[in-house]
Amino acid sequence: MIGINDLSLTVLGSGTCVPSLARSSCSILVHVNRNRMVFDIGAGTLRRLVECGVSPGDVTHIFISHFHPDHTADLAPFLFAAKYPVHMRRQYPLTLIAGTGFRHFYDALKSLYGRWIELDSDMLVIHEMSVQKPDCIRFDDFLVHSIPMNHNPESVAFKVITNQGSSVVYSGDTDYTENLILISNQADILICESAFPDAQKVDGHLTPSLAGAIATDARVKNLMLTHFYPECDAVDVEMECRKTYNGPLILAKDLMRL
Repeated sequence: MIGINDLSLTVLGSGTCVPSLARSSCSILVHVNRNRMVFDIGAGTLRRLVECGVSPGDVTHIFISHFHPDHTADLAPFLFAAKYPVHMRRQYPLTLIAGTGFRHFYDALKSLYGRWIELDSDMLVIHEMSVQKPDCIRFDDFLVHSIPMNHNPESVAFKVITNQGSSVVYSGDTDYTENLILISNQADILICESAFPDAQKVDGHLTPSLAGAIATDARVKNLMLTHFYPECDAVDVEMECRKTYNGPLILAKDLMRL
């Protein structure tokens, strides 16, 4: 189903703030060459990384879509673990990328935990992306685009485009927005939140049919739905998405690899 030669994906978490033995909070691991990028880092992400054979010292980039606990709760434990000198000492800087206001968020974490989560100055790089307009940043092996989402003031979606032209979009949490169609245009895969069934739509979140409509309008090559609240377990999520989308469809599960 997926034909992307130069990147791979692992679902670290497909769930929400609701505790679940099956689903950790929403998180995705993306490999591009030597880069190991984590998109959101809610509760359970660290454990899932270990289950995938990835230590905190291996992660090169962390992208944070917004600051809610189910998308950030493991950031402090991750930074604490990354300081452990035996198995996880960093060989290269960790890059943190999030919307405007992240530096204040990080400073607030440091006010709680102090030096226990402070990496050496040459081992940490922070980039804040605009929450007012599309933004982008270039790395050696890939380009990152961001665009504001319809959820929190700091919410952004990310699009990674490799040097070979492969692309993956991570929506984060959002309600319907034309911005998600814009950034997802012809992406190889759109990883899109689909928090609640169509009949139980909640402000600030998408449903399967809304996510499908966005994927159809953006002409994405593959759609992955994720960020499922327990209410989704009682409905046929695929059937609801098929109302508006007829392309390749994946329903995320923890530790699924593509």
